[in-house]
Amino acid sequence: MKIPAEVLAQSRRTIESYEDYAVHYDEIVGHVPHPNDRAALERAAAIAGAGGRILEIGYGPGRDADFLEALGVEVRRTDATRRFLELQAARGKAGELLDVITDELGGPYDAVVALAVLIHVPRDQIDQVLEKIARSLRQGGAFVVSMRDGDGETGGKYHTVDWRRDAFAARIEAAGMELLSHSFRIGRNEQGWNTFLAMRPS
Repeated sequence: MKIPAEVLAQSRRTIESYEDYAVHYDEIVGHVPHPNDRAALERAAAIAGAGGRILEIGYGPGRDADFLEALGVEVRRTDATRRFLELQAARGKAGELLDVITDELGGPYDAVVALAVLIHVPRDQIDQVLEKIARSLRQGGAFVVSMRDGDGETGGKYHTVDWRRDAFAARIEAAGMELLSHSFRIGRNEQGWNTFLAMRPS
């Protein structure tokens, strides 16, 4: 499906903004996953199994990938921002450029992880992205995703889209995945976040 030019331009502005913000972002985010995310990551790693292959979309500073690798799985670290890849390379972690909107994801993977990254996918593109993720999973593979809770949308340099829990859960299921669990937490700036664990049915 052809992606509208305005969507591509908007995505490019967000990526370029992160190029400038990556170092500060690395400084302000936690270096270990939040307990809600950690529980979902542990379940995904268990589903993947020892030596299982996991795709992390938008790995940013890479701390979630570090956590997963410590559980005995192999992580394909990807991000659309070169500066994040450079930060990880500086501490010996190899990553690849990947834009979840425009690029193919490869696979099949035992799990896909996308924490706090699909908030940058335009609302009218989320179904295509989730369907792409579902196709990249093996049967029985796991999907972990966190989304900011709400109804709003921001423009400018950092385009973001909020989703209510039930609305996003419906999009996950519409993409052909089965929801296994959900958790809610309050993050920085008193913002709510939903973490979902789903599976591609066997």
